[in-house]
Amino acid sequence: MTAHGGPAAKTERLLNLVLCLLYTRRPLPKSKIREVVPQYGSAASDEAFDRMFERDKDELRELGIPLVTEDVSTLWEDETGYRIDQREYALPEIAFEPDELAVLGLASRAWAQASLAGPAAQALRKLKASGIERDSESLIGIEPRLRTTEPAFEAVKNAVLMRQEVAFDYRTGGEGEVRRRRVQPWGLASWHGRWYLTGHDLDRAAERVFRLSRITGPVQVLPGIGAFAVPAHHRPRDLIRRTVGEQEPQRATLRAREGRGQSLRRRALAVHDDGPGWSVLDVEFADPEALADEVTGFGADVLAVEPSEVVAAVVRRLQGAAGAHGATTEGELP
Repeated sequence: MTAHGGPAAKTERLLNLVLCLLYTRRPLPKSKIREVVPQYGSAASDEAFDRMFERDKDELRELGIPLVTEDVSTLWEDETGYRIDQREYALPEIAFEPDELAVLGLASRAWAQASLAGPAAQALRKLKASGIERDSESLIGIEPRLRTTEPAFEAVKNAVLMRQEVAFDYRTGGEGEVRRRRVQPWGLASWHGRWYLTGHDLDRAAERVFRLSRITGPVQVLPGIGAFAVPAHHRPRDLIRRTVGEQEPQRATLRAREGRGQSLRRRALAVHDDGPGWSVLDVEFADPEALADEVTGFGADVLAVEPSEVVAAVVRRLQGAAGAHGATTEGELP
């Protein structure tokens, strides 16, 4: 995910052009297209618009979109009109094999806990409206997750796309101290199941990587849009890989109530009895925050014993949940 003004802006412009030419009843001249497509209207000059439009036409044709050129001199003087042939553009009837439907279902479920869950669900509704049903039974036991549950995700994503400088409180990984950071956000990427922001730290005058789960409190957007340029050579995942690296597995000790914490039990290196109704699990982990997320998901049925950083992360989440519950309860009292 990269900043606004690059590939994302170009894709939006091409999409607007396709929509404009696809749903017009008659061929449109360039002058009319410039009025309808917002990005063309902001062109610095007629020459800039002409160059942009010519490049876009070539790209649409390279993509296989049937762009038709017709004479519209009866409507506009000495101008060529453009439209997209709907019959050539329309897709044929689509049929899916059972295994293909299973993959589509998994893809939608991967975003079930994410801020992008809406588009995924909408895609499935469109398939269902077309009479295509996915095979739910074939997905039993397979539950992918691409999580964006971090509260900061939406604000950071928007700042990356709009090239807006941001400020936020950030908890460091070592001592856990919270410090204020001012950042030019360059990119956003997932690495080993966690989301990271890459960018330029304004106070340290250097590129940095920030784990979204360590951002505490709201993300403040600083004044100005497009206030900086993202380096052309910047690749978010490459910077994350160099900074975070391949995380070595560590071992944690957990206590789980009998019959609970099955996902942890399945990957445990060892399971020991720990008195009536409880077991001790030895599990490997790479990210204490990710393990804390999983442990707290089981509520009182799974407890973290060691290491201390996992215990602290679990306690922090439980205290936050208790505080939020208390605030909600108080707000509902008369």
